[in-house]
Amino acid sequence: MTVPDEMKAKSEKKLYDTVIGLEVHIELSTATKIFCGCSTKFGAMPNTQTCPVCTGMPGSLPVLNQKVVEYAIALGLATNSRINQRTIFDRKNYFYPDNPQNYQISQLYVPICQDGYLEIAQHLETEWVTDTDDDTKSKDGGNGTDGKADATKNIKKIRIHEMHMEEDAGKLTHDEASGISLVDYNRSGVPLIEIVSEPDMESAEEVIAYLEKLRMLCLYLGISDCKLQEGSMRVDVNLSVKEAGSETLGTRTEMKNLNSFKAITRAIAAERERQITLLENGCKVEQETRRWDDGAGMSYSMRSKEDAKDYRYFPEPDVPPVLISEEWIGSIESRQPEFREEKSARFVAEYGIPAYDADILTGSKRLADLFEETAKLSGQPKKTANWFMGELLRLLKEAGKAPDELTLTPKHAADLIAAVEEGKINQANAKEVFAKVVEEDVEPLSYMEQHGLMSLTDEEALQAAIDEVIAENASIVEEYRSGKDKVFGFLVGQVMKKTKGKADPGTVNELLRKSLQSV
Repeated sequence: MTVPDEMKAKSEKKLYDTVIGLEVHIELSTATKIFCGCSTKFGAMPNTQTCPVCTGMPGSLPVLNQKVVEYAIALGLATNSRINQRTIFDRKNYFYPDNPQNYQISQLYVPICQDGYLEIAQHLETEWVTDTDDDTKSKDGGNGTDGKADATKNIKKIRIHEMHMEEDAGKLTHDEASGISLVDYNRSGVPLIEIVSEPDMESAEEVIAYLEKLRMLCLYLGISDCKLQEGSMRVDVNLSVKEAGSETLGTRTEMKNLNSFKAITRAIAAERERQITLLENGCKVEQETRRWDDGAGMSYSMRSKEDAKDYRYFPEPDVPPVLISEEWIGSIESRQPEFREEKSARFVAEYGIPAYDADILTGSKRLADLFEETAKLSGQPKKTANWFMGELLRLLKEAGKAPDELTLTPKHAADLIAAVEEGKINQANAKEVFAKVVEEDVEPLSYMEQHGLMSLTDEEALQAAIDEVIAENASIVEEYRSGKDKVFGFLVGQVMKKTKGKADPGTVNELLRKSLQSV
């Protein structure tokens, strides 16, 4: 049989592996900058949070912020890193308008943390086979479910080469219409931790899993808000491709200006294809820094990629070495929080909620803390989880808010949940009150009374309403008695209408059935 040329060409096309390493800059949530007392508050008027130190005035001397060192140690411990007990700062020399000193105080030779790692979960699909009896089974002999593959988790370790402290540069704003560039030095001197991974990632999915894990650690530690859109978490992607199975790494490029996980995913896919296309056409991949344009869906060259020697690093003469004692490390370690994985597992074991719910609730430390406090106060952890997973997340989505913006008091949420369980308010009205609790943190019992939302618990009044409905709907009652059960719902609705929605539906059902049986 002759193989068509187009199929032959396709079959001979080379396969490529993607190799990815990341440089992640985390802006720390300290009140002041790394080497001076200027505020780090985001959104201030340009150049209003500066001083001679962070603007590089001659004769000004930096003084290290101790909190920056403590935050770096805390993240180092959380990422299984070795803490260097003697760490030094270095000068990274370069000229750019947003860098008033013409150098950046960073760390190269002895960074504060080294040789760490993070574990990420890979989701692998089980491959199904069909045996001779046409029963769907997995290769490991397990029973299939509706012919669908079961998702299993595989843990992959992403190594962290180093983690170092450094100061941020200012911010340049380019006005294309006027051709003018403006510089804001408010960000100059803001403390950063840069986390440099080894090239252990092979796909955008692994990159996002690593970044989500790193972001969650920072949020639980309380050292950064990690908002990509505000620049407090910035990611540079180093990517290369190589022939599948080859041990020789390809030439890497670095991509910048990635301000969302979506942009990172798109940039990785585009850069992989760009490099493969170059190699397939006999061209070389240049080692360079590229800027990602998410609107255009492509990157363009900024400059050739620099090496450490290009920056003429040397030890920073104005900042002495930092000596970190075992006692200091131990003190920080003793204050480490319960992280997401441990908290999620505890929620399942302690509160009996599904693993899926626990995973969602611990996706935000603020949400996890609110849930736990509310569950303890209400004594109804499963009901609390249901309210949070349903109504609370829906309200947040509709308002376009994050869990960190929630202002509701756990006691108010717990009081409402208890009121529902005690039959003081029906489910429909409770949703209205819950929305007010979330939006304005109202006291639920007072709000229920003021707006007439309390359930009608007087059985005599409720029975009177039922009797009226039966008298007014004689033909419908006859249909029900003749076996048409569907009309029962109509009668319940009429009772709820008469009581203006205040009656408890369960009680209405019970009393109405008894009344219909005696008619």
